[in-house]
Amino acid sequence: QVQLVESGGGLVQPGGSLRLSCAASGFTVNSYAMTWVRQAPGKEFEWIAAINSIDDKITYLDSVKGRFTISRDNTKNTLYLQMNSLKPEDTAVYYCAKDVEEYFSGRLTTLNYWGRGTQVTVSS
Repeated sequence: QVQLVESGGGLVQPGGSLRLSCAASGFTVNSYAMTWVRQAPGKEFEWIAAINSIDDKITYLDSVKGRFTISRDNTKNTLYLQMNSLKPEDTAVYYCAKDVEEYFSGRLTTLNYWGRGTQVTVSS
């Protein structure tokens, strides 16, 4: 049974950092593309970072490029998102998601399993 469990969210001041973790079970994170997706209050889901399994290619949303880093630890079967220089507009529920493919297509419709999310609030 596929399961994704996020952790590491919380309240942080602008300019601060958080590291999100996503523990996977029922499959291996290096066998499929993995993605972090967020949903801000009143807004649609948007993908923010993805890592392919087929070639380890990493892709970021422009607004987080240079501030966020996606990675995975195959020995722990865990996906991470290191978030630095956080801004109030980063406030959202953050989800990790598994793709049906080995590469990220840019579409949320190919994400077939999602975690329950972890809240990140950036505020002074």
